[in-house]
Amino acid sequence: MMSCGSISSEVDDEYEKLVIRMNPPRVTVDNTSGRKETLVKVDSANKQGSLLEVVQVLSDLKLTIKRAYISSDGEWFMDVFHVVDQVGNKLSDVGFVDRIQQQSLEARALSHQSVRRSVGVQTEAKHTSIELIGRNRPGLLSEIFAVLTDLKCNVVAAEVWTHNSRLASVVYVTDEVTGAPIDDTDRLSKIRHLLRYVLKGNRDKQSARTAISMEPTHAGRRLHQMMLADQQYRKEDDMGQEEEDGTDGNSKPLVTVENCIEKEYTVVNIRCKDRPKLLFDTVCTLTDMQYVVFHATIITEGPEACQEYYIRKMDGCAVSSEGERKLLIQGLEAAIERRSTEGLRLELCCEDRVGLLSDVTRIFRENGLSVIQAEVSTRGSQAVNVFYVVDASGKPVQSHMIDAVRSEIGQTSLHVKDAAGPSSPPEDSERFSLGDLFRSRSEKFLYNLGLIRSCS
Repeated sequence: MMSCGSISSEVDDEYEKLVIRMNPPRVTVDNTSGRKETLVKVDSANKQGSLLEVVQVLSDLKLTIKRAYISSDGEWFMDVFHVVDQVGNKLSDVGFVDRIQQQSLEARALSHQSVRRSVGVQTEAKHTSIELIGRNRPGLLSEIFAVLTDLKCNVVAAEVWTHNSRLASVVYVTDEVTGAPIDDTDRLSKIRHLLRYVLKGNRDKQSARTAISMEPTHAGRRLHQMMLADQQYRKEDDMGQEEEDGTDGNSKPLVTVENCIEKEYTVVNIRCKDRPKLLFDTVCTLTDMQYVVFHATIITEGPEACQEYYIRKMDGCAVSSEGERKLLIQGLEAAIERRSTEGLRLELCCEDRVGLLSDVTRIFRENGLSVIQAEVSTRGSQAVNVFYVVDASGKPVQSHMIDAVRSEIGQTSLHVKDAAGPSSPPEDSERFSLGDLFRSRSEKFLYNLGLIRSCS
């Protein structure tokens, strides 16, 4: 017998699909108005997660968002994004422009399944998804991939983040022999049990967790959800490890949260080093923390990004307590830092084979390297992997360590691309002038739309 809750959920889904069909999003790509940037304009009926869907599409297409102006009146939203490609140029490929329009529409069509489950599901369900989270330690990633190899699992894709002594990963695997998803219950139970045993180690008996799913997921989306749900970064025993993970005072984002009494909004200002997918990370976290973005202005000035959001809670109220304010700041700081590209970037491109990741990460471990972030993918028969590494103590890697690793893996397969160290903090005078510039542009935009008079 079907429960009343199940019937209600199905009715809500059908109603949402009807609304989307009656009010499809209108995506316009303008490649002529801007001299250096392509404008992507999106108008659509509004719902929780609408902004995230659009930003996710742009991020997954590897577009850099230089500026963005976002506004909604509760029933309808209008977004304007100024984007460039990976090398900083306007979009010149007509087919690429078409893909923005198609994928934006497809993302909204898929999203009716459930915002809570995964906004804008993308990854095809051709793999078994394994989610892992636990206390990080040198060599942990090598141990995880070694276990999967021993269990005859072929890793076809993976994403790994570390933050505040925690490691989270989404790994997509297939059966080593058949190349199909693994769906045998006993085998999955064994995989889950052994991986949790590795994650627990000697110090993480309680909080190490594993999960296995056959449903399609979006790796970045799930990692944010997993790490937000994992409360360890708020606990005293992990907060003291922050500097060990490379998040020092020089690179820490500046996040402020204030209430705009006149319009009953909470105003969030973020100032940090710009990087790819920064907007996705902050919007994703605001969505997961149950905040609604009504208006926003995003501006990049050189290497620095400034973001301003006018938000309310799901119940329509502004942030009302100091505790809520601190949790919001903590959540946004963590979201920015999780994908931070500190460390030395290594790119591995070679013929894919079963056990490749187990061998490569073992060589890293044996030569004193610790992986703080990784993105694993396969393109046809080629493995295309990116690793950010530090030494076992969290310090920059010495050149002789890299030479030793490259000699074992192969000089033509493993490339050193760049080292992204923390930048020097700007002077107070620069902070003041850029903050004024950011606020004036933001308020001018919202004022021109007739949305605010002043929040000063």
